[in-house]
Amino acid sequence: MALPSRVDLTPAAAELLVKLSKINGPLMFHQSGGCCDGSSPMCYLKGEFRVGGADVLIGELKIAELAEAIQVWMSAEQFEYWKHTHLTIDVVVGRGGGFSLESPEGKRFLIRSRLFTDQEWALLENSPVLTGAE
Repeated sequence: MALPSRVDLTPAAAELLVKLSKINGPLMFHQSGGCCDGSSPMCYLKGEFRVGGADVLIGELKIAELAEAIQVWMSAEQFEYWKHTHLTIDVVVGRGGGFSLESPEGKRFLIRSRLFTDQEWALLENSPVLTGAE
């Protein structure tokens, strides 16, 4: 049986990611902990943000219009808090700060979440995760 995804995206987020990819090239996300923009999913040019051994790959977003999936990384410390949670990357009008690529578009990415169901968690609970060290 296939594992449930840990991360998905809304159609609006997918549309913006296609636009950003056409402008910038292949993309990636990093979701760290912290306050302010550190708690938002940050969209970078792939490889622009260097993941480390303490980062966890929580999923890859496949969008039909893009040749390459968009990896979504999270700090291992934050993953410990969120590992029971399915994340959905969405986009809203408004400006975040920081270095996320959507800022010039007058939009910002955000995370919507829900707890995994008991059935989903039973499948994910002992599944290995890939870290930046690997």
